[in-house]
Amino acid sequence: MTYRQIGIVGSGRVARALGLALARFSDKPLLLWGRSDDRAREAIATIGRATAASDVAEVPERCDLIAIAVSDDALGSLVTSMAPSIGAASPFIFHVSGRSGAAILDPLREAGATTAAIHPAMTFTGDAAREVERMAGAWFAITGSSDEAVKRAGEVVDMLGGRTTQIAERHRALYHAALCHAANHLVTLLDGAFDMLDMAGADNPRELVAPLVRAALENSLVEGFSALSGPLLRGDARTVQEHLRALERECPRQLEPYQDMARATIATLRRTGVEPDTRLRALLGADAHAKGRP
Repeated sequence: MTYRQIGIVGSGRVARALGLALARFSDKPLLLWGRSDDRAREAIATIGRATAASDVAEVPERCDLIAIAVSDDALGSLVTSMAPSIGAASPFIFHVSGRSGAAILDPLREAGATTAAIHPAMTFTGDAAREVERMAGAWFAITGSSDEAVKRAGEVVDMLGGRTTQIAERHRALYHAALCHAANHLVTLLDGAFDMLDMAGADNPRELVAPLVRAALENSLVEGFSALSGPLLRGDARTVQEHLRALERECPRQLEPYQDMARATIATLRRTGVEPDTRLRALLGADAHAKGRP
């Protein structure tokens, strides 16, 4: 499948990777607009077969497939400014925000465009060529404003070599929260472990835990919560008590995060039918904490 001309609105990491991946499906060179002229020129140099739009309104006037790759906060105002310029060709327009669904593009849909959200569930580091390779096989969450929009979103993902999962409009925030919890909070969790190991005097904390973390991650991705091991699963209250005392004494800033994760683990154990040791629940205040939730 090819388009007459594909447009890219944005000039950052995602915009560059998308442009590089989609350029071969555009009969004419890609048309790219970015707020910063310098960044737009850099993006065009990365993509190669692309040209700059003089104004954002030029993109919906000329293009029949448009990818909007801007920050979440900039998306709404940009959509409003593009809507009056929708051409007679009724372009397919999608954004790549994880947080928002297709509804944020309603001004474009009302002006005649077919609209969808297509979010790649991956990180972009700035190596556009590598990210084009990684998009092949990656999952993309799509939310369409209509059945036709869902179909066309799937075609775009096919062009990128990816796989699709549909997320309802009302669940987009929950979907995005899940990804942030899995990826962003994992970084914080590991940083806390590094901090504890530093305070314990360990050399190379990251190298020390790397095999353990990789094995836990791989097992979790295959087995889910069944991959859990350690003192909470064993009901080893004495070990957990020693952890809490050591954290309070030697690394108090990590005490609360440890307690929160331990309580979350106990709650998940109970949800899966395993009743944790009563001493552990009391030690962590898990029952009182659960009752205090709204």
